Amino acid sequence: MKRGAIKYRECKVDNRLDERRGHAVMEVGTEVTGGRFQILSLDGGGLRGMFSAAVLARLEEDLDLRVTDHFDLIAGTSTGGIIAVGLGLGLTPRQILQFYTDHGPRIFRDRSRLRGARQLLRAKYAAEPLRAALTEVLGERTFGESTKRLLITSYNIGADDVYLFRTPHLATLKRDWRERAVNVAMATAAAPTYLPGMALGGARLVDGGVWANNPAMVALTEAVGPLGVPLEQIRVFSLGTTTDRPHRSRRLDRGGLLPWARDVVEVLMRAQSESATKQVRHFLGNGNVLRLNPTVPTGALALDKVDADSLIGLAGHESRVASPAFTRCFADHFAPAYVPFYPARKD
Repeated sequence: MKRGAIKYRECKVDNRLDERRGHAVMEVGTEVTGGRFQILSLDGGGLRGMFSAAVLARLEEDLDLRVTDHFDLIAGTSTGGIIAVGLGLGLTPRQILQFYTDHGPRIFRDRSRLRGARQLLRAKYAAEPLRAALTEVLGERTFGESTKRLLITSYNIGADDVYLFRTPHLATLKRDWRERAVNVAMATAAAPTYLPGMALGGARLVDGGVWANNPAMVALTEAVGPLGVPLEQIRVFSLGTTTDRPHRSRRLDRGGLLPWARDVVEVLMRAQSESATKQVRHFLGNGNVLRLNPTVPTGALALDKVDADSLIGLAGHESRVASPAFTRCFADHFAPAYVPFYPARKD
């Protein structure tokens, strides 16, 4: 089987844990108790997020359901973080896909003749086109207005520490819910070298992909630790943004700055993604994890440049193949309504 291909197995979570067709017993002010708990994890990948949005849109249309109805926690990094925030604020996957097709070319457009030279000293693209596009669809709403539990990754380069935006699904989470949703999306998507960092409350935030481009393990940690969900009750749908398998020159074996200069970032991000998937499968078992991240030809897609028609077409194919597994593993669970500890207030 090719690397990145889908390997489907029958989900093996004991249905006795979910006797009311997935309606778990969850109360605000307590740990999550009883019933199945399902996680939607969304990788980073820039404009390749079009693939993730298109997969979710086609699943909704083919299966006549709302994807968000079937997940108790949504985690996202970078472009996956943007999708997660959009889903939490009520946008459909089809609307999010339209956001990418309408605004993507304008977000990643640079008319400067000195673009290559400028990127040596500053970000390749300005932040304002992305902010304007996000504001158009998210408005002035706050992160706390999400109707789903959200976990959005970022990194604070000032403190050299991971930074997580978390909806107020625990009593201790008293800050992030007040932030504008646009600011959260900007922080998770501030990919180094592509976009400038995001200053927020004294923190210097950049793309969460520098440590968790695949946030599946971060989400599992949130579920098992703070939320207190038993491992045997958890299922994860981990959605990537496609991958490729470039040739690794034997010059890398000798080490050195020059041989590794081109490959080091991609190798580190791939390693994190692969390790996160394997760790989640180790804890939950292969039968409780569905990973969708197809392999494409090397160089066919970039963070800031994609063939939209081809990528959406690939999503149509992959979603069709994955549909039976999604139905079998996730569609029979309906997430109980999420009640935040601190209801969003509009000033």
